[in-house]
Amino acid sequence: MFDAVQPVTDIALRPVHSSDLPVFFRQMNDPESMRTAAFVSPKSADWDLFAAHWERICAEYVVRTVLLDGDVVGSAAVFGEPGELEVTYWIDRAYWGRGVATAALRLLIAEVTERPLHARAAADNAGSVRVLEKCGFVVTGHDSGFAVARDAEIDEVVLTLA
Repeated sequence: MFDAVQPVTDIALRPVHSSDLPVFFRQMNDPESMRTAAFVSPKSADWDLFAAHWERICAEYVVRTVLLDGDVVGSAAVFGEPGELEVTYWIDRAYWGRGVATAALRLLIAEVTERPLHARAAADNAGSVRVLEKCGFVVTGHDSGFAVARDAEIDEVVLTLA
């Protein structure tokens, strides 16, 4: 018999601290996570470019660190221009399938009340699409784009929260 994974209950968001960046860097350079997410920055493997990017986005957008029981387990953000705001999130692979992404995204969309919010996910990333749908996003289209992590053009799903 195996132990059932307990649902997460102590998820919190807070502003990003500089001490979070090495954790994000490790998480976002995990090969399996990159392949699943597909759409990653080609600059994410260079620490200096990565840190400069995070400094810029934290100054311009709503960017949060995701905490589980006080530990940094990922990030969540809303970025873009008014009317075209988009959500994004990244959760450490060790926490996939435990409800962390869903709980974090629910907190983020409660904080950022402007609507509509948009999201994109690789069409074959069923976990991410499911998280978005559980948070009220609906599929509003399909697109394709070059996925750096897969070095190929792939299908993506476009979702909207009205």
